[in-house]
Amino acid sequence: METKNFKIVSSNSSVDWTGRKVTGAHNGTIGIKEGNFVLNDGKLKSGIVVIDTATIKILDITDSDTNAQFAGHLASDDFFSIEKFPTASFDILTAKELSNIAYYLEGNLTIKGITHLVGFEAAVENSRNVISLNGKLIIDRTKYDIKFRSGNFFKDLGDTLIYNNFELDFNINAEAIFSEQSKN
Repeated sequence: METKNFKIVSSNSSVDWTGRKVTGAHNGTIGIKEGNFVLNDGKLKSGIVVIDTATIKILDITDSDTNAQFAGHLASDDFFSIEKFPTASFDILTAKELSNIAYYLEGNLTIKGITHLVGFEAAVENSRNVISLNGKLIIDRTKYDIKFRSGNFFKDLGDTLIYNNFELDFNINAEAIFSEQSKN
């Protein structure tokens, strides 16, 4: 059985986020700090993706003052408590192969120091020494103590209500890690 380790190339990977509210949605990006995947005989077995919460960006708000104010709010304790929790992570515990490129990934998602088991489908393409992983994870933010304007915790929010679920769209690229011995 051949085991290969792949290191995430942060500069060639992205995570897009979307949060919805009664009156519309906001979207943006967030950076990947580091991570890796392990493949056995060409099949994904495990891995970890570490998100750099300080890199969160809002793409749909073009006014710089409003954008900065919103970014500050996302960094606050109402949302991601970035100062206390500079990273979030997804630790893949199982990767069930659904087809040649489709997997159901299940693992521990940790946000704000709170961990829950989550799962989602992902496409994993393996071209020898490079793999790409693409998938969408839908998260109930209230499970991670992100309760701001949630209808589960506050009454009469009207059109200021923010829906509990938000989406993370992963587009991750990783390269094989070669030891000095395997290069010979």
